[in-house]
Formats: sequence, structure tokens, C-alpha cells
Amino acid sequence: MRRISKALGAVALAAVVAVAVPGSAQAATGQLRVGFKSYNNPSGCYGSDIWPLIVENRTDKAAQVYDQPGCAGSVIAVVPPGESGTFEFGASVKID
Repeated sequence: MRRISKALGAVALAAVVAVAVPGSAQAATGQLRVGFKSYNNPSGCYGSDIWPLIVENRTDKAAQVYDQPGCAGSVIAVVPPGESGTFEFGASVKID
């Protein structure tokens, strides 16, 4: 009986910790503009509808510019919060 109580206590503690610790995959707060499209509270990878790639980062997180579609290839630039940039060889943008 005592083993069951300890096991249930451990499971309950694990559940409390899992709920109390915030996840690291939260969307950025603000707006990300990639080309002519705007995304509110973005999270993930975004392609462009124009070339060269224009990025306006009005969020609270940095955005990484990739040289391949689908956020593949190499990161060629980082656009800090509140900054913008134009990238001749940019193809997609990722923000977490």
C-alpha cells in the first residue's frame, strides 16, 4: 500500500511540474511582415511572395532568414526585434 502511495505521489508531482513549467515553443508577440504578407503573433516558417526578400520584424523575438524555401539551407541573416531588412538571397523566414 505504501508503494502505491509513493507512486501516486510521484505521478502527481510530475503532473504539477509539467503544467507549471511554460513551454519553450511559444509564438512571438507582435507582427512579422514577410514580403507583402503580415503575420500576427507568428511562430514557424514563412515564405515570401516577392524577391528580394523583405522582412519587417515588429515582434519580441529575432527572426532568422534562410537561403532556401521552407527554412532549409543556411541562415544568412538575423533580423532583431524592431528591425527590418532586404535580402537578395533570402527565401524564407523562421521565428519561434
